[in-house]
Amino acid sequence: MSLRRSGLQREVLSLYRRALRMVNSKPPAAQPKFRLFVRYSFKTQAVAVSPRDVATIEHLLRRGRRQIEMYEDPKVRDCWVSSDMVQWGEKNGGRREGARDAASAGTSSTS
Repeated sequence: MSLRRSGLQREVLSLYRRALRMVNSKPPAAQPKFRLFVRYSFKTQAVAVSPRDVATIEHLLRRGRRQIEMYEDPKVRDCWVSSDMVQWGEKNGGRREGARDAASAGTSSTS
């Protein structure tokens, strides 16, 4: 089944992928902090904004592009993460548990 996305959804996903590519261009020691910053920023904004609030989403996309352009600069070597971000990351680290369980269920064998 093919999932059709609106233009706005494609723009948000494109910005997220761009942000993750930016993370990979940073020094290995700083990548976890940048990754946490990107995940936290996208997730908290997604929860705070209604999917029908197009004007706000477009504003956040413009702001996000400017912010990523700033972080893509090779001179930016590190970023600051707050204790709230760290706590959120510990609580929401990695993939969701259900996705991990479903992936391992397909590969495990019973004796």
